[in-house]
Amino acid sequence: MISTVIRTCFPVAAKVVADRAEEINKLNVFPVPDGDTGTNMSLTLNTVVKEVEALPASATIDDIAKAITHGSLMGARGNSGVITSQILRGIAEGLCDAKNQDHPTPGDIAHAWRRGVKVAFKAVRKPVEGTILTVLRDVSAKADQLEKRRDLTCHEMLDALVVEAYESVARTPELLPVLKENGVVDSGAFGFATFLEAFVNAATGKAGELTDFKTTVDAKADVSAKVQIELNDDWEGSEFRYCNEFLFKAEKDFDVDASLAYLATLGDCELIVGAYPDFKVHVHSNEPNRVLEYMLQFGQVYEVFIHNMDMESHDRTAKIAADQAGEAEKDGPRKALGFVAVAAGSGEEEILRSLGVDVVVSGGQTMNPSTADILTAIEEVNAENVIVLPGNGNIRMAAEAAASACEGSKVAVVPTKTVLQGFSAMFVVDPEGTLEDNVEAMTEAIADVRGGEVTTAVRDSQAADGSPIHAGDVMGIQDDSIDVVGSSVEQVTLDLIAKMQDEEEGDSLTILAGQDMDDEAFEALVAAIEEAQPDLEVDPHRGEQPLYPVIFSIE
Repeated sequence: MISTVIRTCFPVAAKVVADRAEEINKLNVFPVPDGDTGTNMSLTLNTVVKEVEALPASATIDDIAKAITHGSLMGARGNSGVITSQILRGIAEGLCDAKNQDHPTPGDIAHAWRRGVKVAFKAVRKPVEGTILTVLRDVSAKADQLEKRRDLTCHEMLDALVVEAYESVARTPELLPVLKENGVVDSGAFGFATFLEAFVNAATGKAGELTDFKTTVDAKADVSAKVQIELNDDWEGSEFRYCNEFLFKAEKDFDVDASLAYLATLGDCELIVGAYPDFKVHVHSNEPNRVLEYMLQFGQVYEVFIHNMDMESHDRTAKIAADQAGEAEKDGPRKALGFVAVAAGSGEEEILRSLGVDVVVSGGQTMNPSTADILTAIEEVNAENVIVLPGNGNIRMAAEAAASACEGSKVAVVPTKTVLQGFSAMFVVDPEGTLEDNVEAMTEAIADVRGGEVTTAVRDSQAADGSPIHAGDVMGIQDDSIDVVGSSVEQVTLDLIAKMQDEEEGDSLTILAGQDMDDEAFEALVAAIEEAQPDLEVDPHRGEQPLYPVIFSIE
């Protein structure tokens, strides 16, 4: 029975997405562990689960569809959540049309997907190829193709649709130029495929292998080969000042298309999603009064949220400036030169402070700080000149943006890619020198610092030489290239150091133990390095960085 399957499988699939939300969020890395697309989708799905579970046992498929529609609409978070809500609404409505609710056919499944496409694409005025909508359409097209096969059961069809979803995700870079340019796939699309797979597995009890189709595992491997960095574009800039968002209960004969067309004349980012009588409205406009006056002609508005994006930006900047001015007055006169660095572990922070860094921002490979975080740190230094050490290539742009936004100090960024390069940069600082001279000296100092990292793969991928990497393998990474793969942190570390020494012999090695490596294992590793590399001076420290048991540099 369709209603029973939904009530049983939807919570299971929602939990899988919740459990894997961070994995979906962290698609901005190659297979090392490091958006909020997964979080937004999970919150949306969990609201649906609550509404469905609140229904009585006698609830019909129509009742369940209404709960899905209302729950996903009320719980929608971000673009990914809003679009997901419309996909769920459309598919649920399509399933209501099945003539035999006890024994649905492949034709019923195909019809439900077609309805999902219609509803979702109608909600998005400017659909973009290479996103979750592309995967939705591709899966629907596959369902249309499969419903013509008389020898296919519903379970086999569902398994095939899961494979198509993952294969469609793998194709997204070919459809969206910016994705292809960066070698990426869309995380919303991947999250949707994850939900579909979990739902189907719960419904069929099978892992997804098929006789006539490529297996789900193979299709997911295609995705893994392409997933390197997530393009997160949930919020676009707007020339309009006010963000207007509210819930709307419509009267009869409410015309969504006409209302969207009118809202488009008042601003941009217009969106009306939902089903009669409950809708969610969003638009950026300079005239919120006209937005509300117009919509009030056709129903009631509630939970209205209007904020002035310009004022918020100015107020935040002013508050930061005022707070820092107060701190400066309290802390005394401004110093001539100060330093900000980003670090992930308590040991790293302690070393940086001992070298003269004034403010250490928490973050790194696994948690990139925002521009605002770095700007706050710059202003906290209370110096005429400030040098920022981002410690990671992914943080450099945020650091440069913070430097440009700072009005109270002259700020420069030394483009360190690792915290260990930051150590080397701080060793050459001349406290009496100018900002420009110090930046030049520090930049030269990090040029010959080569870094290595050891961590564990969180999914299947491949190394730089094309050899396979499996989830759980230990990886040795040099300059964003996975050069060594093994099963032991110690052996991978030794092999990576040996490889780097063969390429270019260095004199000294600084190595940091992560929070997952205890003292005994670290001491054994250092001893093994000293034995294998007797000409290399080893300087060990505890860095306490997460997820990376070992990071090191060779100079």
